[in-house]
Amino acid sequence: MSTALVILAAGKGTRMNSDQPKVLHQIAGAPMLVHAMRSAEALEPSRTIVVAGHGLVDVQAAVADYAPDVEVVEQAEQKGTAHAVDAAREALAGFQGDVIVLFGDTPFVRAETLQNMVAARADHAVVVLGFEAADPGKYGRLIMNGDQLDAIVEFADASDEERAVTFCNSGVMLSEKSALFEMIDAIEAENAQEEYYLTDVVSIARSRGLSVTAVACDESETLGINSRAHLAQAEAIFQTRARTELMDMGVTLQQPETVMLSFDTVIGRDTVIEPNVFFGPDVTIESGVHIRAFSHLEGCHVSRGAVVGPYARLRPGAELAEDVRIGNFVEVKNAALDTGAKVNHLSYIGDATVGAATNIGAGTITCNYDGVMKHQTTIGANAFIGSNTMLVAPVSVGNNAMTGSGSVITKDVDANALAIARAAQVNKLGLASKLFELLKMKKKNRYQEAK
Repeated sequence: MSTALVILAAGKGTRMNSDQPKVLHQIAGAPMLVHAMRSAEALEPSRTIVVAGHGLVDVQAAVADYAPDVEVVEQAEQKGTAHAVDAAREALAGFQGDVIVLFGDTPFVRAETLQNMVAARADHAVVVLGFEAADPGKYGRLIMNGDQLDAIVEFADASDEERAVTFCNSGVMLSEKSALFEMIDAIEAENAQEEYYLTDVVSIARSRGLSVTAVACDESETLGINSRAHLAQAEAIFQTRARTELMDMGVTLQQPETVMLSFDTVIGRDTVIEPNVFFGPDVTIESGVHIRAFSHLEGCHVSRGAVVGPYARLRPGAELAEDVRIGNFVEVKNAALDTGAKVNHLSYIGDATVGAATNIGAGTITCNYDGVMKHQTTIGANAFIGSNTMLVAPVSVGNNAMTGSGSVITKDVDANALAIARAAQVNKLGLASKLFELLKMKKKNRYQEAK
């Protein structure tokens, strides 16, 4: 049966104390809303609808950036969770199948958990996601009778016996579309807040003789983010999970708690990650790579056998072929380095291509920006760029060519040529001692004047 997702993302998130919509606050480099969307991708939903309210335009932009085919609908007034789901009714008019209701501020529900809910739907009209709470607090309680969910009882309405129940409601729900909206039509706002609650679907379904059940998940999956403290907690949960998954797949993290990963980081087996490495979004590391300490990577691809760092920065567009060496205090941006190329010390390589087995000396800079436009530097294979060379783009250096240390290269260098572009050295005999005496006298006079 086809599945559609309805993700509720209309809340303002007052406790975040922010002008930004709550669901756009980031975890591991992506809005928490994106994490919620990703959690259900394994179900291959035929439709995904995001219900937004506060910050509608910003939510639309974030959704379009991640998944342009996802539709965002507006809940102009926030009148409860059932009212929010109802905002997706028109968008789902032509859809036939099951609907899963998720929350944009609950980003950690696992794909396996959602698949368990889908499996349970084969025997039940409504499936609710619950969790065993270490501290149930004021969560709604799931009152079970065998595999049947008799009721969701809110804490304020619960008896002492019901409050002793530790199986709690996450809010996530699954039902067939037509039945779901028919039951939403029957919900009344008979509560102090005058809101329409999705939890009432359970009692309506039971009154109609429909089978309702609950599927359990780990409590950490249901973490709802309502404050900056929750956001920090969520970041810690994500990082712990992601690090464990990498190590289980054969990646060595020498000091796991110091490595920060992004939501989409991909690292191959037998790669070694030293302490204090940061991975921003869109990083792919192949197998057998060594990332040394205090390196920062984002938007880059590193091939098998490469070594990066320590203290290196790979920016978006950095493409390292096999066995490339990027050393300490080297920055690479929008540049492709071919097999075995080396940039070992204190250099900036931006908007460039570097050929196979080329060696870039310390202090080299590709001067790619003229204040208005970016320009390209092309360096061939087996070239040697002397230390402290300034390559003023657009410029090319041919295969097997060399540049002399300290050169400012403004013209193309032919293959096999040696380019030297620096002022002639002049030695003024005895001038150093005379200059030192003059400077010392000036310093003495200033001191006396100050007194």
